[in-house]
Amino acid sequence: QVQLVESGGGSVQSGGSLRLSCAASGYTYSRYCLGWFRQAPGKEREGVAAIDSDGRTTYAGSVKGRFTISQDNAKNTLYLQMNSLKPEDTAMYYCAARPGSGLVAPLAILFGYWGQGTQVTVSS
Repeated sequence: QVQLVESGGGSVQSGGSLRLSCAASGYTYSRYCLGWFRQAPGKEREGVAAIDSDGRTTYAGSVKGRFTISQDNAKNTLYLQMNSLKPEDTAMYYCAARPGSGLVAPLAILFGYWGQGTQVTVSS
């Protein structure tokens, strides 16, 4: 049974930083893709970044240069380092996983395993 548990959310001022973590368990696929998504109230879920088992990464244009996705395989943990945060980054952030290789993109329809989310609030 795959479980994804996010942590690290909180409230920061504009320009601040946060690092989100996603602890994975029960995930034994050797080839996989992991992603971060976010959803603000009244808006659709948006893909933020993705990384695959080879370390290839992709980012949404709105976060490129500010956010960094990474993984620690020894700890089975996915990270999202968020710098230069803006009020428009305010959202619930979710991590997600899918088995297999292929397209490395944060497209929600491709991901079958989801965490419960962690809230990020950026004030101006």
